[in-house]
Amino acid sequence: MSIDLHTHSTASDGTMSPADLVKYAHKKGLSAIAITDHDTIGGIAEAIVSGKKLGIEVVSGIELSVKYSDHNVHLLGYMFDCDHKELHVSLAQLQAGRFERNKKIIAKLNRLGLAIEFSELQKTAGSGQNGRPHIARLMIQKGFVRTMDEAFEKYLGHGALAYASRFAYGVKDAISLINNAGGIAVLAHPFQLDKSVDNLPHELHQLRDMGLDGIEVYYPTHSRKFRKRLISLAEKYSLLMTGGSDYHGSIRPGTTLAGGKNVSVPAELLVKMKERVKQNRNFH
Repeated sequence: MSIDLHTHSTASDGTMSPADLVKYAHKKGLSAIAITDHDTIGGIAEAIVSGKKLGIEVVSGIELSVKYSDHNVHLLGYMFDCDHKELHVSLAQLQAGRFERNKKIIAKLNRLGLAIEFSELQKTAGSGQNGRPHIARLMIQKGFVRTMDEAFEKYLGHGALAYASRFAYGVKDAISLINNAGGIAVLAHPFQLDKSVDNLPHELHQLRDMGLDGIEVYYPTHSRKFRKRLISLAEKYSLLMTGGSDYHGSIRPGTTLAGGKNVSVPAELLVKMKERVKQNRNFH
């Protein structure tokens, strides 16, 4: 039986509500799921309520965009205390950074002759965290671009016409934030850090020394060869292994949750994650 530890809901840039995501996971036969929305834990409480009704375990999760050397990498956090005060204060700063960036991007798009109102973005995103994917959706609706890829390549991606940077924590601070809240920090889709994999051993060694707990080994686009390499590196550096689909819903046609023909994530990985959390808490 598979689990899925990397999913997104309407609390950030997914298209399914947290409750519907859990229902879908139950329908797919998953035993556990983590909601890992970008810079917010706003969907977790709803997901937990749904999970209890359906008998599916819901793990607290989040995905943070962080700075590491000259890279932008994604860090997954799991099993932290959702009521931790420092976590809430830090997330509020990230969310404020998103808000400011959105305003800058929309101003740039307007200067390029693409009429988008900030109020339209808020309507598109609903009550969740809004960001570039929501702006891209709006651009598609208005006929400015045909696809998400086109929106990012031409306007929203790094170095594109309407790109604007935003505040992000350094990786060491982000790892500490998750650890201090009682959770574990995991490097998401490692190919984003090093597509050639040549420097990955050195980088993982550095990150482990900063407190990194694990790496995402099981991921839809990981080849069997790359997955085998990651398993070897995880064992070498005593890192936990996690995995998930990175499911966003209908915004990415043809994708689905873990299990079946999509990536399958062994349920025993969650047991090892719980053991690490217990060890960390006992240690502190």
